[in-house]
Amino acid sequence: METKNNNVGKAFKLSVATLAIMNITAVVSLRGLPAEAVYGPSSAFYYLFAAIVFLIPTAMVAAELAAMFSDKQGGVFRWVGEAFGPRTGFLAIWLQWIESTIWYPTVLTFGAVSFAFIGMDGASDAALASNKVFTLVAVLAIYWIATFIAMKGLDWVGKISKWGGMIGTIIPAGLLIVLGIIYIASGGHNNMDMSQGFFPDLTKLDNLVLASSIFLFYAGMEMMGVHVMDVNNPSKNYPKAIIIGSLATVVIFVLGTFALGFIIPAKDINLTQSLLIGFDNYFRYFHVSWAGPIIAIALMLGVLASVLTWVAGPSKGIFTVGKAGYLPPFFQKTNENGVQRNILLVQGGIVTLLSLLFVVMPSVQSFYQILSQLTVILYLIMYMIMFAAAIKLRYNMKGYDRPYRIGKSGNILMWIISGLGFCGSLLAFVLSFIPPAQIATGSNAVWYSVLFIGCIVLVGVPFIIYANRKESWLSKDSGFEPFHWEMQK
Repeated sequence: METKNNNVGKAFKLSVATLAIMNITAVVSLRGLPAEAVYGPSSAFYYLFAAIVFLIPTAMVAAELAAMFSDKQGGVFRWVGEAFGPRTGFLAIWLQWIESTIWYPTVLTFGAVSFAFIGMDGASDAALASNKVFTLVAVLAIYWIATFIAMKGLDWVGKISKWGGMIGTIIPAGLLIVLGIIYIASGGHNNMDMSQGFFPDLTKLDNLVLASSIFLFYAGMEMMGVHVMDVNNPSKNYPKAIIIGSLATVVIFVLGTFALGFIIPAKDINLTQSLLIGFDNYFRYFHVSWAGPIIAIALMLGVLASVLTWVAGPSKGIFTVGKAGYLPPFFQKTNENGVQRNILLVQGGIVTLLSLLFVVMPSVQSFYQILSQLTVILYLIMYMIMFAAAIKLRYNMKGYDRPYRIGKSGNILMWIISGLGFCGSLLAFVLSFIPPAQIATGSNAVWYSVLFIGCIVLVGVPFIIYANRKESWLSKDSGFEPFHWEMQK
């Protein structure tokens, strides 16, 4: 007889509205809007498509898995390990950590651009934002500041992330949408090519590459699965919060993208600068140019908050798994605040090396795009494993308690939801290897080399680490509970 998991919290419970807002805050980021604005009205199709085949399946599957193991450590390592064993589980948690590590330079590039636009001269600001040396220095400065704040502990991280997220993401998103609506209503010239229509030309694969990056916009929703037991009647209220949060997220992305497309012609859109340029154009139109530096500072705070959240998240997950005997003792060291010091320092070293790719890439924009694509590829591998694990656990742990369950009985709905998520992830995974037609990425040889070699190496590393693990790696204070199949033995 399998162990039952009945640890349902009876303390404070989140309302449906609160959980929906938390989902929005966790997922929404404005830095990717320029990438989709080039598609005009068809960008709405991509947002809706990705929400249906990825965002909602991810949230629902993660909710079931998180509820099953709400009293056990490990996160995605636990979920996948219970289904396919610790080696595949270690691959999943590794990918979640390493993709976030690669993601830092891309989001920090946006932070550096925001910093460049603090000045009052738009032309000079744009030139500074395109300067590789400035961008490199700014990226590393912001990242290491975030790392040293993370070293202070979760109390610091929580406060800065909360206020930075509100000031740097939620408020600017609302402002951008309102500016776009007023601009069009007041007779402003619409620069978006409305002739493209809602449905895109799906025959052009190279045009779908930037659209596949929408999947990364929605990534991270599995992190919210940990809150499934923090709501009353989770089987009813959690999916309700997910649907509300997902719809609101899609609306924010669609209207924000349209607002950017209204003020900047598609041919002039730059992936790293156009959000700031769009705000500057709106402020000039409404004769409030003095607001440009203010919004640039706000967006930079949003980047810092976002980076802080992720610095403290995946690194903590792989640290916990490492203490269970999967990483050498060096990576299990903490500082006086109990923070995973050595992992954060190694992570910082990787970020620093990746940032030096500025030297070989033809532009800041191409560097931004190629790292974004590598991040998408690695993260989607993890998601495909997670969806497969959810189906497998319906069979090898069918007697286990599921406080939140996809479908009241049977496994058909789980097959549909997980299958949809898996196929959507697989489609985006394949498309992510194709160079985008809209961006000068330099040599195709460099593009394919970085993606293929990067993918093979970074997927291979966890297998090498796992194969060479030793009994001495197990920490005495791990507290990691055995898998269900280990207890059965």
